[in-house]
Amino acid sequence: MSEINIKQTPLNVNQPEPKQFFDEKKKEALAGYLYISPFFILFAIFGVFPILFSFYLGFQKWNGFGEMEFVGFRNFSLILSDPLFWKSLSNTLIIWVMGTLPQLIIGIILAYALNSAIIRFKGIFRVGIFMPYVTSTVAVAIVFGIMFNDQPFGLFNIIAGWFGVNPINWTTNEWGVKIAISTMVFWRWIGYNTIIYLAGLQAIPNELYEAATIDGATTRQKIQYITIPLLRPIIILTVFTSTIGALQLFTEPLILIGRTFREEGLTVVLYLYREAFTNMAFGTASATAIILFLIIIMISSINVFIANRIGR
Repeated sequence: MSEINIKQTPLNVNQPEPKQFFDEKKKEALAGYLYISPFFILFAIFGVFPILFSFYLGFQKWNGFGEMEFVGFRNFSLILSDPLFWKSLSNTLIIWVMGTLPQLIIGIILAYALNSAIIRFKGIFRVGIFMPYVTSTVAVAIVFGIMFNDQPFGLFNIIAGWFGVNPINWTTNEWGVKIAISTMVFWRWIGYNTIIYLAGLQAIPNELYEAATIDGATTRQKIQYITIPLLRPIIILTVFTSTIGALQLFTEPLILIGRTFREEGLTVVLYLYREAFTNMAFGTASATAIILFLIIIMISSINVFIANRIGR
């Protein structure tokens, strides 16, 4: 029986292992992307797609059911030549000035008071000031609609009667509607901006105020030379967000004036809503949204530029 010699090749211990397609680092990165993917998927479906579709729809004529017809810039010319659109834009800007700008100024004052050592029970005041923001917007609009009732028994008409003023038709009067909506906006957002300013004030070192006190600075000088300059990033943030929110005002005027769409309280978003869901003109409604988008960018840039110069 012959022996069979089997030649064994020695193992090469230095031979590199085959490279895997997914190493540990890539697996960890893939797992992280999978965890956050639901947000991006939902955002793409309900956020990005509607925005892109609105830009596409702005150049179409469509009633929501039939076929689309490309009309170019005709929707934009119809909107820009409509006096009611310019009326809604002027209403929006006036309400923004009356309801948003005062809340930013008074918000800083309230935040400064809550941050000082003068007021006791600060926690209760902070919760009370912030409560309007967490209250339902519809509930706020309904309550204020009752308070601004056109009848003589309305709360603000009763107060006006104490000064000899006749009852005001708040829902039909040119300035009555604007005052009512501006009051709602002010009441709802004053607490939010106050808490934001308060957080910014608490980040300012107290040593700066102590040093200013030793140097004989007054309260006005402390606010002017310490508080405002160091609070400038927060001011820019609130100006930016408040401007966008004011130009997108919808719920308050809708609840106050109803679906009559009276021009005294018509805002740009309410005009857009009327075009889309009353006139069934989704093309002009999308064109209005695009125009509003450009207006928001322009006004926000101007406001941020002005706010950025505060405190210099």
